[in-house]
Amino acid sequence: MIGEKVQQFKGKQTDLNGLQSQIEAYLKSDGFEVQSSPPSSHGYVTQAKKGGFLRGAIDANRALTILISGAPDDFTVRTGVGKWLEQLGVAAVETLLLSELFLVVDVAEMAWNVEVEEKLARKIASLVG
Repeated sequence: MIGEKVQQFKGKQTDLNGLQSQIEAYLKSDGFEVQSSPPSSHGYVTQAKKGGFLRGAIDANRALTILISGAPDDFTVRTGVGKWLEQLGVAAVETLLLSELFLVVDVAEMAWNVEVEEKLARKIASLVG
């Protein structure tokens, strides 16, 4: 998919719940509104959206979506634009995985998304080690 970033980590023995928390804290410190799904055997979903000047470039119903799945020693982090899901905090990851978690984006969103994804990808890599 255009604009989707996939990072694979092996042999890192990472606390995935802790990683999700660190990603949330990082995004909040960068001015994003953040929501996360409860942990599940299928993974963790975090969404972040930013208002203000980005509203003109990004649909208000869209958000940066991060999916962490796998095991502590072999996991994947997928980042892309997805629909802002109301009540994500009470939604099960299993239900989310059956829906369109990531969306095809237009040129304006893709430019913003690539910039934010690259910055976030570098941060996730530094958090994992």
